[in-house]
Amino acid sequence: MDWKTFQALLSGVNKYSTAFGRIWLSVVFVFRVMVYVVAAERVWGDEQKDFDCNTKQPGCANVCYDHFFPISHIRLWALQLIFVTCPSFMVVMHVAYRDDRERRYRAKHGDSNCKLYNNVGKKHGGLWWTYLISLFVKTGIEFSFLYILHYIYDSFYLPRLVKCNVAPCPNLVDCYIGHPTEKKVFTYFMVGASCLCIILNICEIIYLISKRFVRIAKKINRGHRNMNVHQNDYNKDPFNNNKETMLRRDLKDQPPSFRSAFKSSHRVSGLKMEEKIRASAPNLSVS
Repeated sequence: MDWKTFQALLSGVNKYSTAFGRIWLSVVFVFRVMVYVVAAERVWGDEQKDFDCNTKQPGCANVCYDHFFPISHIRLWALQLIFVTCPSFMVVMHVAYRDDRERRYRAKHGDSNCKLYNNVGKKHGGLWWTYLISLFVKTGIEFSFLYILHYIYDSFYLPRLVKCNVAPCPNLVDCYIGHPTEKKVFTYFMVGASCLCIILNICEIIYLISKRFVRIAKKINRGHRNMNVHQNDYNKDPFNNNKETMLRRDLKDQPPSFRSAFKSSHRVSGLKMEEKIRASAPNLSVS
């Protein structure tokens, strides 16, 4: 396994991760990859030779070892590290896809300032969903490997002595595991690191979802504020005479009532009678 290439690929994931994602990567490198490479491989280096049974029956030790260790802890952890880190490459590939779209968009429009994305690594839209799905997949893989480890060995505890009666063993045979205490310590350490990674993934999922809800709530509040501002400006506008014009139009469109017509005609006739009386009356003023 080329750990340098593995580290180079994961370092690209670090650029697009949140704070919880960076802590997760640190835990994976320091507490899992480094422990695996430096110490765990040496402890489980030649474990089959250290597995000793109190019989010389040919094939009995091999069959008993395969019965109690169908898959080695060290190989199971290697598979776990590979499968756990693979979903993070989904984010890197999605960002690379965005980069390619951005490059083709600029080449099509021929303008360097013309952008399809404000930031190709910003977790919005499809990239947000890709990142969230990768977190769910990583958490599921961690739970699956912990269950497999517990199911195969019936617990995370490694005993010093195991009893085997599998053929071709002639009877109940006692077999002894090499370095049981040391292997037990590393087993608990790797299980604890895996549980810590699960907690970090759950915290990151909660952080992303809560941040998305807060952003949506802010957009809704901003939309309500804009609507209220426009409505207040409409009501406070001194040049807004829509209501007055509508009232005037309504008054113009309505036909005059009988009373108003009678009053207006009575006023006009009264004025004409006053003018006639004044014209016919003699001028009695003395010069």
